[in-house]
Amino acid sequence: MKYLAILSAILLTACTSVPIAPKFPDAPQVLKDKCEQLRKIDGDKVAITEMLKVVIHNYTLYYECSTKVEGWQEWYNTQKKIYESVK
Repeated sequence: MKYLAILSAILLTACTSVPIAPKFPDAPQVLKDKCEQLRKIDGDKVAITEMLKVVIHNYTLYYECSTKVEGWQEWYNTQKKIYESVK
């Protein structure tokens, strides 16, 4: 009976030592989406104030989106490298 218990313990531990290589999760689609489209100026005659409002909006939108996307991509790639280096 003593040998049966030792044999069972050895067999059970051998079954659980199979290496598992989980894959790093892909990014959600929401984070992969492109940024909002920039505004365009309509018409032939546009007041300078309206043109400046569009320019300022586009400038702000572009840099906010650029910063968000670059920061997120850097974080994701760093986490993926850390995850894959741990084995």
